[in-house]
Order: sequence, then structure tokens, then C-alpha cells
Amino acid sequence: MDQLPQTAPSKDDCNIAMLAHLLGIFTFFVGALIIWLIKKDESPFIDDQGKEALNFQITIALACVVASALTIVLIGMLLFPLIMIANFILCIVGAMAASKGQAYRYPFALRLLK
Repeated sequence: MDQLPQTAPSKDDCNIAMLAHLLGIFTFFVGALIIWLIKKDESPFIDDQGKEALNFQITIALACVVASALTIVLIGMLLFPLIMIANFILCIVGAMAASKGQAYRYPFALRLLK
């Protein structure tokens, strides 16, 4: 795993990283993708947290696809609210950590972008 720089990220970097996490609540992976693509070269902290938010939102999207397939046996209807609640809570926790300049790792996420 790549190490973050020893210097603390600037407040602007923290705010942009926080936004990458928060946008997942409303835009799923699109918001995190846009922020990561635009700002990844400007700050190692934004690059790291943007990838983390994007990986988590891709995981959430895949979970929604699985839940959609499982609606045939009615389990999917129970999974959708759980997925959305987990997305909301974990995005808030990630945003709070990023706003403090701490690198956040979601407890479960496919690490597609390294």
C-alpha cells in the first residue's frame, strides 16, 4: 500500500476529499470519479481518498445489482434499505475523517483502483 506523505494535507485538500466521500450519498460513484479525475494530480491525499471513495461506491453499485437480482426471491427488497443505510453511514464517517486530514479506509470495499 502506498504511504501518504508525512506532511498534513491542506484544509482545501481535506475539504475536497470530504466532498468525494459525501457525494457518494447522492451520486454514487459519479461524484467521486469526477473529483478523483480532476484533482488526483494536485494532492496525494485527494488521490488516496478519491480512490477509496470511488472503490467503495463501485462496491455499493455492485451490491445494488446483486440485490436487484435477488428481488426475485424477495431477499433483495430487504437488502436495498440495508445497502443504502450502510452507504449513508459509512460515507458520513469517511467524510468526517477526511475533513480532519485522516486517511479513511472503508471496512468493506473492493480495491479495484490501487
